[in-house]
Amino acid sequence: MSANRSFRNVTRIGPVQVGTSYDNRGREKHTAACTAPRCGFSADYDSRAAAELAARTHRCPIR
Repeated sequence: MSANRSFRNVTRIGPVQVGTSYDNRGREKHTAACTAPRCGFSADYDSRAAAELAARTHRCPIR
């Protein structure tokens, strides 16, 4: 299932971008996604603080 999201309030913490969007039910979700090649890390969180913490502590397995 593909998500067609429009992100706002996007910030970058190292190689990870954190953005805010609304899900299909109208709830606010915060996403952290790594932009490094072949990393593949991305996760949705209910709070902005949790997404930023994940971005700060993320370590790419591929170097």
